Amino acid sequence: MWILPACPSVSGLCVNVRVSHPSIWLARISPGSCSFCARSGIQRGMTRVPCNSNSTSKFRAMAELVEDKETTERIVAPRRGAILASDLRADDEVEHSRTFLEARTEEELLSGITKEIETGRLPPSIASGMEEVYRNYRNAVLQSGHPEARELILSNMAVTFDRILLDVEDPFVFPPHHKAIREPFDYFMFGQKYIRPLLDFRKSYIGNVVLFNEIEEKLQQGHNIILISNHQTEADPAVIALLLEKTHPNIAEKMTFVAGDRVVTDPVCKPFSMGRNLICVYSKKHMYDNPKLTEMKTRANTRSLKEMALLLRSGSQIIWIAPSGGRDRADPTTGEWFPAPFDASAVDNLRRLSYHSGVPGHVYPLALLCYDIMPPPPQHIFRWKRTLVNRD
Repeated sequence: MWILPACPSVSGLCVNVRVSHPSIWLARISPGSCSFCARSGIQRGMTRVPCNSNSTSKFRAMAELVEDKETTERIVAPRRGAILASDLRADDEVEHSRTFLEARTEEELLSGITKEIETGRLPPSIASGMEEVYRNYRNAVLQSGHPEARELILSNMAVTFDRILLDVEDPFVFPPHHKAIREPFDYFMFGQKYIRPLLDFRKSYIGNVVLFNEIEEKLQQGHNIILISNHQTEADPAVIALLLEKTHPNIAEKMTFVAGDRVVTDPVCKPFSMGRNLICVYSKKHMYDNPKLTEMKTRANTRSLKEMALLLRSGSQIIWIAPSGGRDRADPTTGEWFPAPFDASAVDNLRRLSYHSGVPGHVYPLALLCYDIMPPPPQHIFRWKRTLVNRD
């Protein structure tokens, strides 16, 4: 059963949006900001993301300020390695180098990359990606003004490098339906701790939080929820979970994301994906990039659709999907961000799966604005890089 919740429109809540239904809106106004809003109803075509730095006072008044529980007190950064102290249980895992966990300074951490290359455990191509991630993360956290930024950077990046190296040594293969790994290492909390310093919770807020209350009630009744969303960064799942963790933690942890192949194959991305509930698919946009792999990708997507059908039949599921099949890009002329056009067939697939599940289902279109956290490359650069890869 496919149900579209009928809600009265709320004037002034969203800017330049053509859907006349109330929205749930989480916004971060400062640089490196993030926001998202969910609307009850179907979003058609391309609409402008309403969450921007020029919100009116009326708009803000209708929002509920999200204050992270750690901002009400002085945030104490975990000691180096503390994130692993109770979670890792290294003895339960494969024999694994502890080079990065033993680092006590930035120099030791980065020299550990060189050491692992020399031992042959770490391919140079992955090592260069790790160094780039470190520089970007360090610069972003330092700009946050956190009093213990350097200790946070070292702690979080040591664990990140450790998890990347572990996956290189013992690669994890994602099944069509992946359930978040919470033990012996809690990959969900690992992702939350990594992204948390990038958000300014004092300037983040939820508008129309009543719709999240409505969603939670429907989940408790055994109904299914589909969030049809745009997609801006690879941090979208963590951003959503962090902004919901105070008011709706069950939704934050229960959500299943339809994920493209790169975030479940790239060694730098995989540790973060391992902490999320996922339905793994190949993006329709890139289905024919390598003709030799098209048949394999098609079969894999068929298996994933079957897994999603089984999931919906069980009820009480909340699934996030980006029907555009990729991340948004800014308009090259104006620099403004718009949701990429939705693929109608992806929406129709969800409609059919929900209808045949035998469980009541509800759709809530969702708009995200969080590109500053991990900006995607410009479209023309992305295409150029993909062309080079395909030629190799």
